[in-house]
Amino acid sequence: MIEINKVSKTFNSKTGRRAQPGVTALHDVSLTIEDNEFVTLIGPSGCGKTTLLRAVAGLTAVDEGEVKVDGAVVSGPSPQRAMVFQAFALMPWANVLRNVAFGLELRGTPKKEREEVARDLIKTVGLAGFEKRLPAELSGGMRQRVGLARALAVNPSVLLMDEPFGALDEQTKRLMQEELLRIWELERKTVIFVTHSIDEAILLADRCVLMSARPGQIAEVTSIKLDRPRTMSDETSAEFVNTKAHLWDRLRSLQIHDEHEAVDA
Repeated sequence: MIEINKVSKTFNSKTGRRAQPGVTALHDVSLTIEDNEFVTLIGPSGCGKTTLLRAVAGLTAVDEGEVKVDGAVVSGPSPQRAMVFQAFALMPWANVLRNVAFGLELRGTPKKEREEVARDLIKTVGLAGFEKRLPAELSGGMRQRVGLARALAVNPSVLLMDEPFGALDEQTKRLMQEELLRIWELERKTVIFVTHSIDEAILLADRCVLMSARPGQIAEVTSIKLDRPRTMSDETSAEFVNTKAHLWDRLRSLQIHDEHEAVDA
């Protein structure tokens, strides 16, 4: 279980010797995510989605409040929580097999064991036969599959995904969404997934968390009442269409409110 309790975060900046007013990314954010739950985060640009994700990962320290995973306060990164970024962040000099096995290599897992785990996951993400290829020899979608396999290799209980398909073309993105749904059905990890796409947020999630404009707060949590397993055909259902209309209306109202406040200021 992930417990986010009254979390606030302000980023301070300096220009030369002068301190500039801080930017409050998150204010008094509270959210509980159950084990094996798939939660998506959406909201206006700059609302703190990635900051919140990084706080759960232990990559960003919070100013107030706390984040707990399975009852333990998050104070830094942990193999228990694996992160998948939009940028592929693969080692360009290492082949697919070594990239996937890298986290286990850092742990000191014997070579034979870590390569067995890596080969199984490479097969799981549909890249069997590409073990010896370098990242430069792969398409964007294939590289993102390698990143996903690498995150899964350390067997985390929590998977944190920061717009992982945002840089992909539409066709590849759709394929990766299907692949993630398939893998989630197999692995049932707890997932927090940041996206700007309402369609993607609904298709993947058990619950969709809508954040307000900066400073980021929880504006609404919507349960997604679509049966699992899911396919792209669910996007034509009345439940999907109605949920999308509702979330878009709420998101639009938040953006308009933010623009009006900026003008008034």
